[in-house]
Amino acid sequence: MNRKVGFFKSIRFKLIIIYVLLLLIAMQIIGVYFTRQLEDQLVANHFDLLKERGNLLAYNLTKEMTEVREDRSTLTTDIRSLLQDIFSIENAEVQVIDQNRVVIGTSNFQNRHIVGQQSTEVRVTRALIGTPDQTILRDPQTGHRMAVLAVPIVTDDGPIGALYIEASIEEIYEQVQEINGILASGAFISLTISALLVVLLARTITAPIIDMRKQALRMGHGDFSRQVTVYSTDEISQLAISFNELTMKLHDATVTRDREQKRLKSVLTHMTDGVIATDERGRIILLNKRAEELLSVASYQVIGQPILDVLKLSESFAIYDLYDQSDSVLLDFSTDESEYMLEANFSVIQEENGPINGLITVLHDVTEQEKIEQERREFVANVSHELRTPLTTMKSYLEALEDGAIADPEIAPRFLEVTQNETERMIRLVNDLLQLSKIDSRDYRLTLQWIDFGQFLHSVIDRFEMIAEEKNIEFSRAITAHPTYVQIDRDKMTQVLDNIISNAMKYSPEGGNVVITLLHQGHNVRVSISDQGMGIPRENQGKIFDRFYRVDKARARSVGGTGLGLAIAKELVHAHRGEIWVQSEYGEGTTIYFTLPYSTFKGEEE
Repeated sequence: MNRKVGFFKSIRFKLIIIYVLLLLIAMQIIGVYFTRQLEDQLVANHFDLLKERGNLLAYNLTKEMTEVREDRSTLTTDIRSLLQDIFSIENAEVQVIDQNRVVIGTSNFQNRHIVGQQSTEVRVTRALIGTPDQTILRDPQTGHRMAVLAVPIVTDDGPIGALYIEASIEEIYEQVQEINGILASGAFISLTISALLVVLLARTITAPIIDMRKQALRMGHGDFSRQVTVYSTDEISQLAISFNELTMKLHDATVTRDREQKRLKSVLTHMTDGVIATDERGRIILLNKRAEELLSVASYQVIGQPILDVLKLSESFAIYDLYDQSDSVLLDFSTDESEYMLEANFSVIQEENGPINGLITVLHDVTEQEKIEQERREFVANVSHELRTPLTTMKSYLEALEDGAIADPEIAPRFLEVTQNETERMIRLVNDLLQLSKIDSRDYRLTLQWIDFGQFLHSVIDRFEMIAEEKNIEFSRAITAHPTYVQIDRDKMTQVLDNIISNAMKYSPEGGNVVITLLHQGHNVRVSISDQGMGIPRENQGKIFDRFYRVDKARARSVGGTGLGLAIAKELVHAHRGEIWVQSEYGEGTTIYFTLPYSTFKGEEE
């Protein structure tokens, strides 16, 4: 799915955030450390300055305070002079305290009223016993931070006084704040410049990645024509080169796959056999056009359906049975109107030493094959049956003649006549079989000539009328007088008419009437031959042109029929591009129809 990545979710934004955060943390650490160290250093330097001045002042005060004076007021004047000369530090005040904790001098002229007062500072007390002290306090009035020191004034005999120093250090902290502001400004400027640089740097990293993403999307749609641009020789560029190589290999693999798929699709489409593929659960995932035709279904109707249900095998097999089914399975889709048989062969789809992934089923239409096989079996059975009866009869009569009947002048001729009739019957049967064999193998050629079919039909009927008189059978003719030229093989068509008219005479009762008509029907002539025999039941009418088929087998044999006459007639009529059929009512007679293409003028072929 081609979704655009937002800036705040992109790698570029993440790289910017990472670099800026790293820089910010580094600058924060540096800033905090620097300002803390700077503050401590400045405060320590200020304390050192105060100590240095305090120690120098204390050294000078030691001489003044140990000197013997007649007038004590001169001490105060000398101390004030020393304070002005030595301790001229801005925003700082120093008080000189004697050993009785009395303030004897101060550097702050505005605080001169405290001279002569006793100091109550604890740190002064510590300094008077020789212990210096220093700390930072806040001025209760201004809130400013103050550096406070207590420096003892010591002689060889011990402390004789103390210095109490207070100096404002607020300027130091203000300077530190200014420095912090400068650092913050510098950090902001650095972060801004770094962010811009990181954006440019991130683009050099993300541009190949974005290019590869676009190419991957194009590859997903089957476009392998473009390649990723290689910008440098770093790891990302190596990835881009590998991606381009992958694109070429995928293109070659896709072309090969498409070519194989087209070949496979072409093979499946033009196969004369139906092919069905299933998944491991036996559900149909593919079937070709031929399989749709054989099963009379559409793909969308059976995709996802169990193959056992589609092939109507669910009652006989489970899907796991088909995995081991090495023999063909005959599928019977026959109905009352027609026969329809399919043969199914099953093979599994399985990787080497892996699980079974599905099943391939190949379907063959074996309806005609099964019909031919059934007809072959019936043909063999019928021929055997037809030959066995006359052979059995001949054997019986010959055995009787051998046992002495040949010496009987009355029985012997009759027995020989029967064997002769049975021999002729077998000869007729064999001749008919040879005729059918030639027709089936197309081992014959029609000698076609234009004949007026009306005259030809009259000549055939004339020949049969001589025989019909013996059975007291009459022929009625309804033959058109118009010239009816038909291109036929005279001998083969004579055989057709002989077979049909012979059947009409055989099955007609004595004194019956056989009606023969010839009329025009479109571009054909239609011949019909009707008798007044026993007729054919409706359910048997579709079979009378089958070989060896007889409605009344007992009577057929009694009149000497082989059961092949109408079968031969059907094949010869079809060879003349005609059609043949029957119309009959049981007990009312039978009419055989056949048609042939004709022309009203001799030599003109429709």
